[in-house]
Amino acid sequence: MNKSSVEAETEQLIDAIVEGIQRKKGLELVKIDLTKINHTECKYFIICHGNSNTQVDAIAHSVEDTVEELINEKAWHKDGYRNSLWILLDYADVMVHIFQKDTRNFYDLENLWADAHIEYIKEDN
Repeated sequence: MNKSSVEAETEQLIDAIVEGIQRKKGLELVKIDLTKINHTECKYFIICHGNSNTQVDAIAHSVEDTVEELINEKAWHKDGYRNSLWILLDYADVMVHIFQKDTRNFYDLENLWADAHIEYIKEDN
């Protein structure tokens, strides 16, 4: 598989993740591009938050369902469903972080990776 087809597959994955988040009205959606940073676990972070345990859980399930529906891919690993303060979905090249707002503010991943390119994704209305 050549580089451009891998990049195209990653973009399809990101699009499916964003669609899943938007279906459940995830808030303050950002994509952090880690490809220019050395020694990272993945290529991209997708981050958003919800207003309750119920919404965070619903967003995470929507991402899983939408990614499977659109590109037939499952998360390699998932964690955080028990308390739904911060759910992590690991798709190898892309890690999805779905927070409750207070938890997101506390961990502040956007500032932690401030040297990476951060793209703010417009919320679907």
